[in-house]
Amino acid sequence: MILEYKNADIFYTDEGKGTAVVLIHGFLENATMWQNITPELSKKNRVITVDLLGHGKSDCLGYVHSMELFAETIAAVLKQLRIRKTFLVGHSLGGYVALAFAEKHPQKIKGLCLMNSTSNKDDAERKTLRTRANRMIQNNFTSMVRMSFANLFGKKSSVLFKAEMEAALHEALQTPIQGYIAAQEGMRIRPNRNVILAENDFKKLIIIGEKDPVLDFETSLEEAKKTNTELVVFPNGHMSHIENKEELITVLQKFVKKL
Repeated sequence: MILEYKNADIFYTDEGKGTAVVLIHGFLENATMWQNITPELSKKNRVITVDLLGHGKSDCLGYVHSMELFAETIAAVLKQLRIRKTFLVGHSLGGYVALAFAEKHPQKIKGLCLMNSTSNKDDAERKTLRTRANRMIQNNFTSMVRMSFANLFGKKSSVLFKAEMEAALHEALQTPIQGYIAAQEGMRIRPNRNVILAENDFKKLIIIGEKDPVLDFETSLEEAKKTNTELVVFPNGHMSHIENKEELITVLQKFVKKL
């Protein structure tokens, strides 16, 4: 389905009945990343997936897609569907978007899950890397995206999940350069949102990979502890929906059960 938001088309899906659950993909991903998760969750829940601006079938809006702007597109979809309260599950970038949504609309949240994501802001090194990537991407899009994806999987996972990795890479390569740049800039300027986890009383969950090459494991442990957030640790890397699919489905089914 398509929603028009500020003259941009936003693509979303809506399946099942019951408690509303919004699944928000990560950087260079789109709603297809949830194709093995949605059928299971939608058996007892109403599952919505959204293509974020500049990803999948959704248009771009300028060259800075802030987390707040992404979040408002989610809010617009929920308004169109007349959904008043929901669970949010965000993978990586999707987690940053979920936090921005929760900051603006805490009363609409039943629960928030950061999946291979964090409420911390970028450190100086990561900010520099994002700026550098945006300079390089215009002339080296395919090679840079390939390299980025290869770095998300460990050696073992690269062999075990080769077909899934290639499918995810194929989707990533469909992302427009403008979408890449706008999301990187949005992530670079996002604030620390530890307080959103620490001070709200909705259900909270952080899912991390012990071998995640993107997020420091010890930092994630400390984040969960200081924000009083439930923590689930998987043994693999950044792509839990691929590397730990069955375990993830079980964890999410439990998380979105009625309070």
